[in-house]
Amino acid sequence: MHGWASWIAIGDSFTEGMSDLDPDGRYIGWADRLADIMAAQEPDFRYANLALRGKMLQEIVEEQIPVALAARPSLVTLCGGGNDIITPGTDVDDVAALFDTAVGALRAAGSEVVIFTGPDPKVQPLIRRFRGKVAIYNGHLHAIADRHGARLVDLWSMPALHDRRSWCDDRLHFSTEGHRRIALRTAEVLDVPVTEDWREPLPSEDRKPWLQLRQDDLAWTTTHLIPWVRRQIRGESLGDGLQPKRPELTPWRADDHTAGV
Repeated sequence: MHGWASWIAIGDSFTEGMSDLDPDGRYIGWADRLADIMAAQEPDFRYANLALRGKMLQEIVEEQIPVALAARPSLVTLCGGGNDIITPGTDVDDVAALFDTAVGALRAAGSEVVIFTGPDPKVQPLIRRFRGKVAIYNGHLHAIADRHGARLVDLWSMPALHDRRSWCDDRLHFSTEGHRRIALRTAEVLDVPVTEDWREPLPSEDRKPWLQLRQDDLAWTTTHLIPWVRRQIRGESLGDGLQPKRPELTPWRADDHTAGV
């Protein structure tokens, strides 16, 4: 038993679950995986997932935060700002100030709040150019957690996320294994009992030859980077026209979902 009666998950593609797919092609993600664990321990557990891919922090604050403030769940998880800080010209301090306001409002409404640092992108070629901005943002997030009494999941320090196998092919989102580890790490922060350890090392892996790495980079550039740049230029988002997968706070049973951890 963990004592959390209701949980609203707020954010962008990370919390929606990209790119952790079930057999039907639907996104699962760390939040749904953790909801399975929590529901198995609390029969009346209720859960909502408002997160949607491509959302900027201002959109999360305007569209999702009011839902959580009105519902007053016992727990809110909030992760946002990642899409902002990888957008050229964005001021990290401004993003952090908006995040601080959101956390303060949720805490004032009486919800326990969990926030997440950005992961270390050092393992990813090209994406690691944003490493400094992510580190600055993370410094703000630690201060925000301290200031408001929020709990913090430190993704930056998770060794498993320093392995490329924890990331999917687009180099921005986590693989199934990455989401599984994050669910376990978040459970630990929430004092939710689990039977597995997120610290368990990944199996050893043979190093890819140089030529294969270059081919992987080329495939990533044509399949993911160029379309991302086009969307930035056009002001488009992957989430345009989509709705959250679980927009209302309703009962969640472990057997409703086959994610597991």
